[in-house]
Amino acid sequence: MRISICDDDKVFTTQLKSDILLIFKNHNLEIPEISLFHTGEDLLADKRNQEIVFLDIQMEGLDGIYVGNKLMHLNRNTIIIVITSYLEYLDDAMRFHVFRYITKPIDKQRLRNNLIDAVQLYKMNTSVTTVATHDGTYCVNTHNIIMVEALGKKVIIHTTNTQYETTSSMNYWSETLTDMCFFKSHKSFIINFEYVNKYDHSLIKLYDGKFTAYLSRRNYSLFKNKYLLYLELTKKF
Repeated sequence: MRISICDDDKVFTTQLKSDILLIFKNHNLEIPEISLFHTGEDLLADKRNQEIVFLDIQMEGLDGIYVGNKLMHLNRNTIIIVITSYLEYLDDAMRFHVFRYITKPIDKQRLRNNLIDAVQLYKMNTSVTTVATHDGTYCVNTHNIIMVEALGKKVIIHTTNTQYETTSSMNYWSETLTDMCFFKSHKSFIINFEYVNKYDHSLIKLYDGKFTAYLSRRNYSLFKNKYLLYLELTKKF
């Protein structure tokens, strides 16, 4: 995992790096690579994939609004946490779907909570699973799985790109898709909360209504609670 900090205050970036490393150590998480940048130009010149970015809004040269928009254009999965002393700029930041914002001076508890959420989201966005089929085995980004569907003796993996008829059972997929974005709504369906558009007590519409999954009545309350938790984790501020 890579974390980038972009702020023109060198003392601040050094302290924030120390705070982030301490959070990872305290939670027994694998220590990330942390890169420090002091201008937006330097950050954009870095050709490595930007995964989690702490981005100051007001900097000399390119400001954080421009840089954030550019980063999201390059990779929509970049998780941007805005750092600012000027709340009046947040409306502009919202336009490029900033994940969270933290005001200066940094509140350590707020930093910890938002960073842990960002790490969870990063893991959901980047996890890969293998799908065994009669034609071979494929590596699939779990983020792209819309739902798993049992059709008689067949088990179909529906993704944003294609579908796979897997040789693995629904029980296997229930045990494999353990990220909090997945939920077994019915004995024949495992859905990805990311693609839910609407639901009622018996049906779930996904991916702009292109897919429909059953929701058993006994699972309705649990589905609703877990879906709200997922929305809380992934919501933008």
